[in-house]
Amino acid sequence: MNSTNSTSQDLINSDSSTELANNELPPKVAALSPTEWLKANLFSNTFNSILTVLSTAAILLIIRGLLSFIFNPLRQWSATATNMRLLMTQAYPEHQYVRVWVSLGFLLFLTGISLAFWRAGRRVQLSQVGKRLLIFGAFIVLATLLAPFSNRATIIWLIVGILIVGIGLLLKPSHEDKTISSLTLLSGAFLLAILSLWVIPYGHHSYLSTRTPKILAESGTVAMTTKLPWTIMFLVAVCSYFLGSFVREKIDEAKSKALLSATWLISPLFLLFLVLRDPDFDTRHLFSTDVPIFLFFSIVGSVLLLWLTKPDVGEKGRVISAAILFIGFATFLFQMLMIVRILTLVLAFFALAAPTFSGQKPARIRYTKVWIASMVILCWLITAINTPSTAKVPGDFFIGGFAITLMIFFFTMVLAFPLGVLLALARTSKFPIFRMISTTFIEFIRGVPLITILIFFSVMVPLFLPDGMDLTEIAAVTIAFIIFEAAYLAENVRGGLQSVTRGQHEAAEAVGMTNAQKTFFIVLPQALRVAIPPMVGQIIATFKETGLLAIIGIFDFLYIARSVIPGQTQYMGSTRENLLFVSLVYLVICFSMSKASQRVEKRVGLGER
Repeated sequence: MNSTNSTSQDLINSDSSTELANNELPPKVAALSPTEWLKANLFSNTFNSILTVLSTAAILLIIRGLLSFIFNPLRQWSATATNMRLLMTQAYPEHQYVRVWVSLGFLLFLTGISLAFWRAGRRVQLSQVGKRLLIFGAFIVLATLLAPFSNRATIIWLIVGILIVGIGLLLKPSHEDKTISSLTLLSGAFLLAILSLWVIPYGHHSYLSTRTPKILAESGTVAMTTKLPWTIMFLVAVCSYFLGSFVREKIDEAKSKALLSATWLISPLFLLFLVLRDPDFDTRHLFSTDVPIFLFFSIVGSVLLLWLTKPDVGEKGRVISAAILFIGFATFLFQMLMIVRILTLVLAFFALAAPTFSGQKPARIRYTKVWIASMVILCWLITAINTPSTAKVPGDFFIGGFAITLMIFFFTMVLAFPLGVLLALARTSKFPIFRMISTTFIEFIRGVPLITILIFFSVMVPLFLPDGMDLTEIAAVTIAFIIFEAAYLAENVRGGLQSVTRGQHEAAEAVGMTNAQKTFFIVLPQALRVAIPPMVGQIIATFKETGLLAIIGIFDFLYIARSVIPGQTQYMGSTRENLLFVSLVYLVICFSMSKASQRVEKRVGLGER
């Protein structure tokens, strides 16, 4: 009897293991040939065949029209090529470009170190790499044959395209089990791009030849001034990665990651100051005014916050916090340094939030450290803004083109995201005053067009500022973008907050978590995970909305392409060419952000669990 039972149990176990193995290793589906794939997907029935034919005809007509426009001899593509520096940075001094390269080198150094410590990268199948190389190489060959390049440029690009096709053909039939690190692929692509700068004649001079009678520009390599710096940048990135891999096992990895994260948060402030501002401080004003103000607010604020975070403070703390907020707003009625006004308001908001972070002494000390760190960043920003710019041009613009577009977009996202999260938390909070203020702000901002807010901040707000307070147009429009995007991001985050079930809140409360701990460790991570798709959509929309700066006369990417370059005598009527180039740049960046968001969604398992 026992033997019979054991035999039956063995059979059950074997069946379950076989089923588990079958679930883990599903049978491989044979790959379809190109003809079979076309028949199965595009010509499976009469209706699909008609749709395929009509769609193909429409696509070919669009491509034909686009190619006819691009290769029309009347097109002034030299307007974009010769004004590339104007499109990118407007009038940034050429002798100051070393600042840009130093900043970029530091960012690449941080990138290499971070990739090593976080062990970033994944395995990619060689067959998939081969397919993509085959498509990319074929595209280069086709574009080279169609484009009116010079004879030398045509030969070089054909050789490059054929080599890429050959590599793709070699890798395509590779066994599916063979993989390669994505970091290796990225480094290889970066290296090939650097090598191409030394060999391939990039730029509009490539059109010089007997094939095209029109001489667009003098011959020479456009990348001549950048190929050596980019080579150095590549070496910096590679060396920093190997340095990070070497020291990773020798130091505390957790503390190192925390230090790297803090460096990533703080470094953009210093790098932007290095790029945009003259590092010539007024040391007398710095040590006589700025430093004492920083020390006063740091010490007084730390003592006050340590007291306000005590669990037994009660109503006295709320009254004092409200009084500080009232004093902060009242400072705008009197002649006073702007740094004092800003720091007083920030202290008021920290004081109002203090009861949320009340508890034991370690938690109170951490909250005080956050206050001191905020003081360091704010004082540094205010001091940096008050120093003169090295790169000055007529008017209030020290930099323009694509650089100003990226700068405004960067500041908008960095500041609008935390503000949007705070607004979403305030709108879903139990405190009526916070809920009312947040709801009013969000609904009002969402009910007004962005261009109206931009015009209001750039034209009207400076008229109402007190004496001694100045607001540049760039700062005004950046603030306008921040409050506009924060309102929309707040609603995206609120949708994520509402997706968190009540059971999650009750479970966090059951283990003794405070409201702050429950929000930041349980609710908010789940909410942000759900809100990734709408937030990425809003981020992409924000980047495209920077084109509205052209309407109010700021020398951004679109304004230079639409008005400045066509205003040049030799390039009158080149608006369409410039706008096509601008559209292509926006398309590439927005598509890259979309693909990056898809990878983030896949990594966090959005839609899968």
